[in-house]
Amino acid sequence: MRSDQAVRAISPLIYGTNGAPNVAQNRFGVLRLGGNRLTAYNWENNASNAGSDYNHQNDGFLSTSNTPGDPVTALITQATSINVPALITIPIIDYVAADKNGGGDVRSSPNYLTTRFKQNRALKGAPLSAAPDVTDGFVNQDEFVSWIKTTQPTAKVLFSLDNEPDLWSSTHPAIHPIPVGYDELVARNISYAKMVKSVWPGAEVCGFVSYGWNGYTWLQGAPDQGTKGDFTNYYLDKMKAAELAEGKRLIDYLDLHWYPEAQGGGVRVIEASTAAAVVTARVQAARSLWDASYTESSWITQTLGQPINLIRRMRDKIAAHYPGTKLAFTEWNYGAGGHISAAVATADVLGIFGREGVELANFWELTNNETFAYAAFRAFRNYDGAGAQFGDTSISAVSSDPATASIYASTDAASSSRVVLIAINKSTSAKTAGVTVAHPTAFTRLKVFTLAGTTAQVVAAPDVTAAATNAFHLTLPPLSVQVLVPAP
Repeated sequence: MRSDQAVRAISPLIYGTNGAPNVAQNRFGVLRLGGNRLTAYNWENNASNAGSDYNHQNDGFLSTSNTPGDPVTALITQATSINVPALITIPIIDYVAADKNGGGDVRSSPNYLTTRFKQNRALKGAPLSAAPDVTDGFVNQDEFVSWIKTTQPTAKVLFSLDNEPDLWSSTHPAIHPIPVGYDELVARNISYAKMVKSVWPGAEVCGFVSYGWNGYTWLQGAPDQGTKGDFTNYYLDKMKAAELAEGKRLIDYLDLHWYPEAQGGGVRVIEASTAAAVVTARVQAARSLWDASYTESSWITQTLGQPINLIRRMRDKIAAHYPGTKLAFTEWNYGAGGHISAAVATADVLGIFGREGVELANFWELTNNETFAYAAFRAFRNYDGAGAQFGDTSISAVSSDPATASIYASTDAASSSRVVLIAINKSTSAKTAGVTVAHPTAFTRLKVFTLAGTTAQVVAAPDVTAAATNAFHLTLPPLSVQVLVPAP
């Protein structure tokens, strides 16, 4: 590693999650309230619709309380308790749930759009109130944003424009049965982003919150695609034009979701399988985020005929179509959260996000056991259990064999003498590695913290003594994440 090359600030927002437990221990960088439930979320009484996730029913899954914005308040309170921002989803669709009656598919009710839903709109067109009118037929999102700003005046809040609109017609066919079009989604993003910037000028906005690759490229077969080309390019062009028209930026982040399509032995890596072929594919899959020489086994690479190189691909789109837009991945997961391969993959992704300058990211739980994935977060955010963390500034670190091992290095903006490295062994056998630290400080030893084996804990290991000036030899356990802290 070299402390004088590839120096880049690491956004603390890349260490985010979606309402996960143990936020203080895992020291997440931002908490998100999102997912399919938020598309038809009624903040006035906390009713929501499950869509295809569960019988298309209205219910009180998000909160049984009728206190306005109850789950929003809970999340913001949790985020504030650890001094991080909250990312709140705003529905931009035409209808939100009116009731929590359950009973299965709302479409079995006569005139269900008028009896089981309320009309959702960006603007109330009247003075905003801290106490919404729950008796009318409308839910107003400008009133929602104003309510958050008024009730949580010291909180840092970002806003996301709905959730995976490219899948509305399959996830929420009751309220949007026709696939969303290019121009419809652009218009909705502009309308609701203008509203947020009007009500809360300093709040940042994330759009278009795509579910995945076919959403990025052609909006999941949008009916008006025609000759409009790649949707991400089209969207960025339109958001740039909207800024020129409005005299201010409306969309701050290009917000994407990424659940890898990579497979091992015909099984997608995000599944729970820990078969050898799947584990091998899982621990390699993060390379598709950055490595222009790596071609995963997936339908995406078969379609492209080339590596995905996702972050650079999206950065190039931003540079060409709307410079200055930040890049976010507000849902992501690499599978098998209760297995050491999840720790390896998760740590690799976090290291890549920091090194490559991703500005915002939120891990999403795929199962009720993500213990190893969360342990990987602690390797970056709380490796000693007392708040010690990877630095806030990425510096050059290069692995001679990225298929076998990854290495990430950091310093702190306030203390350049503090260096923290993370070494990842993707092999199922132990490896011997040489680490050279090019830094003005003479280091004589490495403090070592290890995540490996069958226990989802980062534990202190014996120090490694320098073999020469700032040069170390160490053994990387099979499928492991090691935090290395050089010390004089």
